[in-house]
Amino acid sequence: MVWETVEDTLNALLDQEDDRLCQAAKYEPTEARKDSRAGKYHRKLETKAGEIDLAVPKLIYGKFETAIIERYKRPESSVEESLIEMYLAGVSVRRVEDITEALWGSKVSPATISNLNQKAYGKIEVWRNRRLDEVEYPYVYADGVFLKRNFGGEYQNVSVLVAIGVNKLGFREILGACEGAREDKDNWRNFLVHLKERGLTGVKLFITDKCLGAEEAIRDVYPDAKWQRCAVHFYRNMFSALPYSKTEEVMAMLKAIHASEDLESARQKAKSIVEKLESMKLRVAAEKLAVGIKETLTYMNFPREHWMKIRTTNGLERINRELKRRTRVVGTFPDGQSALMLVCARLRYVAASAWGTKRYLNMNLIQKKGGNRRGRLKKNAKEY
Repeated sequence: MVWETVEDTLNALLDQEDDRLCQAAKYEPTEARKDSRAGKYHRKLETKAGEIDLAVPKLIYGKFETAIIERYKRPESSVEESLIEMYLAGVSVRRVEDITEALWGSKVSPATISNLNQKAYGKIEVWRNRRLDEVEYPYVYADGVFLKRNFGGEYQNVSVLVAIGVNKLGFREILGACEGAREDKDNWRNFLVHLKERGLTGVKLFITDKCLGAEEAIRDVYPDAKWQRCAVHFYRNMFSALPYSKTEEVMAMLKAIHASEDLESARQKAKSIVEKLESMKLRVAAEKLAVGIKETLTYMNFPREHWMKIRTTNGLERINRELKRRTRVVGTFPDGQSALMLVCARLRYVAASAWGTKRYLNMNLIQKKGGNRRGRLKKNAKEY
C-alpha cells in the first residue's frame, strides 16, 4: 500500500506543480495562462518503498522544474514516501505541512495531503471488503471503538466495530471494520452479516466483552459458534459491586477460578466462592458471579494451550489503544466515513508492521494426556 501510495502521491504533486507553472488547470481556458502542457515523459525513482514510475510533465514554451525531485536524480533519500506513513503513524495533516516545508522549502497544503489520503483510502476500502473464504478462522475477537464526529453541528459518538481472527495456520488477521452509531444488536448483526457475506467461515469461538446485543447477534448469524465473555471485563464488572477494601481479596478468588485444571473444577470453585461472598455479606457480588461466571469459562472447551490467549480480548484491546492514540490528534471527525477510513488504515498499518509472520497460536496441537499420539494428531488436524 505504501509503494502504490508513494507513486500516486508524487505524480499528483508533479501535476499540481504543472498547474502552478501554467497558471491554469488542464484544458482550462483562461487569460491568466502562461504556458501549455506538451505531454509527459517517464523516469524511474528509487525510494525506500521500492522503484516507482514518475510521469514528469513537459511544457511547450518553458522548462518544467520541480522542487520535489532533483533533476536526473534516481535514488531519493528524503521522506517523500513517508507522507502517508507519517499520517498513519499519528502526525496531523497540519504537521505534515510543516514537515514538507522543512524538507522541500515549499509547503504542501493540508488540502493537498487530504486529497492524496483519499486515494489511499480507495485502496483501503478495497482491502476492507476483500474476500475471507480462502481460509477458515476458528477464533474471532470483536470489539468497538468510540470516536467523536460532527453531525449537523453537534458532536456525537460514533462506534467503529473491529474484528480480528486467528486462522487455521495460527496467524492473526484483521477481518474487518464497520461504522455503527452504537454497539447494539442491530449494528453487531449488520457487522457479522458483512463478515459472513465476505466468506468468514469455520468460526468456533467468538471472544468479546458483554456489550449490548453482541451475544444475541452472534447466536443469530453464527448459530454453531460458541461465545466467550472476556474475563478481564468480567472482573471489572465484579469490582463495581465491591468495596475497595475487598477488591484485592476477591481478585485472588476470581483468578483461582480461571486457574482451574478443567471446566468442572472451575464450576465447583465458582460455586464455593459464591457461598463465601454471601458469607462476607457481599450479596450483589455473589449474584453477579453466579449469573456471569459461566460466560467466562467457554474457552475451557478448547485446547489448554490456547486458554491464555482466548479467554480475554487483550490482544484486541492493545489494537484499540493504538487506534485511540492515533485518532486523538484528530479530535472530532467531520463524518463517520472519515473515522472508519482512518481506523482501517491504521489497522492495516499495525497488522503489516507489528504482526508480520509471527505465529500467534499453534493450531495443530497434540493432546498431552491419553490416546495414541498419531491418532491425536489426525484428530486435531481434522478439527482445526
